[in-house]
Amino acid sequence: MNIQKIQQFIHLIGAGRTGSPQIIAVRLNISERMVYKYVCILKNELNVPIGYNKFNKTYFFSEKGQLVWSWNKKILD
Repeated sequence: MNIQKIQQFIHLIGAGRTGSPQIIAVRLNISERMVYKYVCILKNELNVPIGYNKFNKTYFFSEKGQLVWSWNKKILD
């Protein structure tokens, strides 16, 4: 799993420019199977609301929001 590829995937979803799984695989230089794995990880492990529009052949976010990728330093007692 490549975090940078997932971040690119998320960016393309937000921009409405993913295309079909085959197209996004080419854009990200990954296999089509990896596209499905990334979708599964985002949906099931990170609770990202992703849908797929069969008519437009593109992924989309079904709710407004953002995925935050940052480390929050915890102050020890």
